[in-house]
Amino acid sequence: MWASAMEASETEGRSFMQAISEKYSPENFPCRRGPGLGVVVPVVPSGQQGSPMKERLNLPSILVLNGCGISHAGEKGEIAAFCAHVIELDLSHNKLQDWHEITKIVSNIPNLEFLNLSSNPLNDAVLESDCAKAFSCIRRLVLNNTQVSWHTVHTFTQEMPELEELFLCLNEYTTVTPATMPCPTLRLLHITDNSLQEWSEVRKFGSMFPALDTLIMANNNLNSIQDSGEILQRLFPNLRSINLHNAGLNRWEDIEKLNCLPKLEEVRLQGIPLLQTYTSAERRSLMIAQLPSVNSLNGSVVTDGEREDAERFFIRYHLDHSEEELPHRYHCLVTKYGKLAPLAEIDLRPRCHAKVEVRCEDKVEQVNIRLDQTVAELKKQLRTVVQLPTSNMRIYYIDKGTAFGPDELKYNARALHSYSIQDGDEILVVPKTK
Repeated sequence: MWASAMEASETEGRSFMQAISEKYSPENFPCRRGPGLGVVVPVVPSGQQGSPMKERLNLPSILVLNGCGISHAGEKGEIAAFCAHVIELDLSHNKLQDWHEITKIVSNIPNLEFLNLSSNPLNDAVLESDCAKAFSCIRRLVLNNTQVSWHTVHTFTQEMPELEELFLCLNEYTTVTPATMPCPTLRLLHITDNSLQEWSEVRKFGSMFPALDTLIMANNNLNSIQDSGEILQRLFPNLRSINLHNAGLNRWEDIEKLNCLPKLEEVRLQGIPLLQTYTSAERRSLMIAQLPSVNSLNGSVVTDGEREDAERFFIRYHLDHSEEELPHRYHCLVTKYGKLAPLAEIDLRPRCHAKVEVRCEDKVEQVNIRLDQTVAELKKQLRTVVQLPTSNMRIYYIDKGTAFGPDELKYNARALHSYSIQDGDEILVVPKTK
């Protein structure tokens, strides 16, 4: 009978309170005392009857119960007694599929500000307005990989007057259903790894979330930004940060349109087709020059010096383009810096070879020598030229461009490039006297 009960419990899942009692028992989560340790041990007020678990649980204000097999709430009175101080709750990767059960948990945690329900099977769950009201104090709500409908999302946003951050990643959205009422408090929308390809869907976020500050929609393969600058300014008046990593953007016109967002300061734009043909340095410079108000690109601060270098590079990069091909930003920068001349190309790499004149007694021969070899290796190269063994050679370097006399190459291990040998210089080989 006990085994059957255990099997049934595993199939049905455990309650929220069962998961708490197992994870936060003294054996698994010892009570730590002292200031700043963040562990709270709730105490039943005098005169109230406590739960038998009350004396042996040590609960922090941030509860992490991910992957605990939770399918239902359990006793509401115990939740209220234990969790009055809890402000953050992670219930991701559990078996919750009924909003009524989740509401029982949330409604008995009065100070809850953050709730993570990611990877719970909620795609078929119906959320009623009365249930959503229990979430009214939550500021940050995570619904990643739950496949919740837009109807559920809108029910939440209408009943959550303090909602500031909403996470809707991995929910297989291809379209966005507009809300009948805007959510004026939402500042951050994280909606990566969906299938939003058309800007006509993305633009709906503007009217739904008028105070939107941060829009993170990487890995959505967005193909273009189709609105005019005037419409973008009206739709997203407060947008400060946007992440379009791995979007399908392939035109510089789309990048230029970002300048129409009046408060934009931070952009993340890696992995888009437009930038694939450029080097990493070219990508960053061209992007910085195209986005004059952005002070952070792909997570790195744009300094004043880097911006000036990028803008000057932008002008020179387009010097060979026809008038029809020149972007609008080019003319703005020419007004600022003037038409710049191309930079002189200076090769600072060390020379690899030199053609020198090898002289030994009355014999003179032109020889091409490697400058990355050592003096000892040069002697071996010259054996057939001067017909002397290496042990019987003394070698001198004569710089034809100076008035200094011969410089003997005494040290066999020294590299030739350290002598600054140039084409036309002379190598003098003198046989050692016995």
